[in-house]
Amino acid sequence: MSGLLILGAGGHGRVVADAARLTGRWTTVAFLDDRHADLGAVDGLPVLGSFAASKGLVGRYRQAVAAVGDNRLRLQVLKVLRKEGFELPSIIHPGAIVGSDVILGEGTVVLAQSVINVGARLAEGCIVNTGATVDHECVIGRGVHLSPGVHLGGNVIVGDRTWLGVGAVVRNGVTIGKDVMVGVGAAVIDDLPDGVTAVGVPARVVGTS
Repeated sequence: MSGLLILGAGGHGRVVADAARLTGRWTTVAFLDDRHADLGAVDGLPVLGSFAASKGLVGRYRQAVAAVGDNRLRLQVLKVLRKEGFELPSIIHPGAIVGSDVILGEGTVVLAQSVINVGARLAEGCIVNTGATVDHECVIGRGVHLSPGVHLGGNVIVGDRTWLGVGAVVRNGVTIGKDVMVGVGAAVIDDLPDGVTAVGVPARVVGTS
């Protein structure tokens, strides 16, 4: 076991920290946040400084994770942490179910009551949020956020940095492109190209993301 540094002490960061502590994998957990002067401590965990302080903490906290909701920014933070020499663990809440041959990329977070089934592949920096499900053989790109209650059928492909809103569902075999925004409660039954926003039941493209 070793120390874990969490970059981001907002709501998502608190959820990630809670999951990390429940695993028992780390002896020490701390935050970095650019609002550190106003925070002091969050949920009993210290806020040691701004994001820029990470470089000076590599020896003390061997592992780090980016708890940032913005998909593009989360990937940028992970890139910096990797360059600084941190290990980038995946964090799996003890209440999640992850199939034995699932591949999780560096810095991916799997939260409470979520399920990832056999053959799924998730790239780096993904968020599988509370109660989301990823069925068999899905392929999820870098920096994707599956919000609470999202459900993906089998063999779904989701491109890099795409965001699926709370309760969205995706029919099996559908491909969703990169940088797509899928609205809350949407039902995606057809493929979506890169860079669009889609909402409704069934989901329809209403603009660009």
